[in-house]
Amino acid sequence: MATSLDDKLDGLRDSFTSSVRNNLQNSDNGNGGRNVKRLALAAVGLVVAILLVRPTVAYIEPGHVGIVINRAGGGVSPTPLGPGFHLRNPLFTAITEYPTFMQTLVLTRESTEGSPNNDEINVNSIEGQPLSLDVSMSFELDGSKVPALYQTFRTDIQTISHGFIKQAVRQSLQETVGQEMIADILGPKKAETVAQTQIALQKRLDPYGISVRQFTLNEFRAPKAVMDAISLKNVMSQQALTAQNELQKNTFQAQGDSIKAAGRAKAIMAEAEAQSRANELLSRSITQTLVQYEMAKRWNGQMPQVTGGAMPMMQLPGVTKNE
Repeated sequence: MATSLDDKLDGLRDSFTSSVRNNLQNSDNGNGGRNVKRLALAAVGLVVAILLVRPTVAYIEPGHVGIVINRAGGGVSPTPLGPGFHLRNPLFTAITEYPTFMQTLVLTRESTEGSPNNDEINVNSIEGQPLSLDVSMSFELDGSKVPALYQTFRTDIQTISHGFIKQAVRQSLQETVGQEMIADILGPKKAETVAQTQIALQKRLDPYGISVRQFTLNEFRAPKAVMDAISLKNVMSQQALTAQNELQKNTFQAQGDSIKAAGRAKAIMAEAEAQSRANELLSRSITQTLVQYEMAKRWNGQMPQVTGGAMPMMQLPGVTKNE
């Protein structure tokens, strides 16, 4: 910057003046006159050099480019100056700096952010409802296109940001938000809306060498009646989802109980059939001969102590009763 160069030259002058003052204080009476003359001549030479050098040298800060304006013809040089010192003709040229580092533009209703003005973006949804948006955008300038940018707008980047770029943001938001319902923008399509807006915004800013690095939708304001209706719809949807989940849970539980009951009935039936089959086989295997045989195995040879009128007889297989 020219101001930075002035500061450097002024510092050099002040340093030299301080050195002259110190030498005068430290010189003795014999050599003081000669020293004063030499220092005075040196001081005059330095002042003349500063006056001659200052207008012919420009210093460009890092992260900036210099725009060379031709005073004679009023045109702008298409080639920008990079950071560092540059010689120039102070009579026929002027140099203006433009930043090329990343900057952030905040467009909000609040006066504590961005600018003291109300910079919110106003658009309409597909339902025709008015919407108020707070957004922010991070961007960089292509140094090679800065001269053309300056020649188009003839002003600084802050003025361009809150004028042309803000209008490009509003047009891009209207292009995307205006195609969606408010409930979708607040819900499932918010990320898609932001991404589509950034794409549309980049198309508008590309010809001017402005690269959009990030676009963010910070706050979304709609009429209170619309927001209340959306909130009520969300509550009802949540209640319906809860009821559906409860019904599905009860259905699964009923199906499980039915399966368990069928399993128990099948098990009981199988057990009954097995018992019936066992009883049938057992009944078929029991004969009069088998009963007498089992009784004979268990008889200890003693006769009953108390009997009736007739003595019980046991007939063993193969034994014939004598007449």
